[in-house]
Amino acid sequence: MNYGSLHLCIDEILHQKGISKNQICKDLDIPRTNFNRYCRDAVTRLDTGMLCKLCFYLEIEPGDLIVYTRP
Repeated sequence: MNYGSLHLCIDEILHQKGISKNQICKDLDIPRTNFNRYCRDAVTRLDTGMLCKLCFYLEIEPGDLIVYTRP
């Protein structure tokens, strides 16, 4: 059964704030390959620690980062 999907708005937020992927990965000590999977919505399980890092760094709320789309 299809329950919908989640989209992480990381690329859009980085663009709005003028932050490069290289910069955020360096500042948060996140491997670029892992970060790219989040940017492509290619993760099957979200890491709450990672989400907290992103929200703190980008000064956003989880609802700004994650969008749920119904099927």
